[in-house]
Amino acid sequence: QVQLVESGGGLVQPGGSLRLSCEFSRSIFSAYDMDWYRQAPGKQRELVAFISSGHRTGYKDSVEGRFTISRDNAKNTVYLQMNSLKPEDSAVYYCHAYGYRNHYWGQGTQVTVFS
Repeated sequence: QVQLVESGGGLVQPGGSLRLSCEFSRSIFSAYDMDWYRQAPGKQRELVAFISSGHRTGYKDSVEGRFTISRDNAKNTVYLQMNSLKPEDSAVYYCHAYGYRNHYWGQGTQVTVFS
């Protein structure tokens, strides 16, 4: 069974930065496509960024140029570097893994951007 453990959320002022981490519990991490989603209160969960097993990346339009997704296969970890944060980025951020027809989710980490 795969487990995803997120960390790095917190409180930050507008314009600040945070780096989220998601550790994958098995060494087959390199074969999985990895995503970051977020869900704000009263809103649907939305895809923020993805990185494929081949390191291809993509971003939600509103975070393009501010967020960077990366992965370290040696550490079984995916990261989301978030810069120039805005209040509308406040949400619970979830790590998601897809591979071998299986989907796995982390427990979520809260990001709050406040003035």
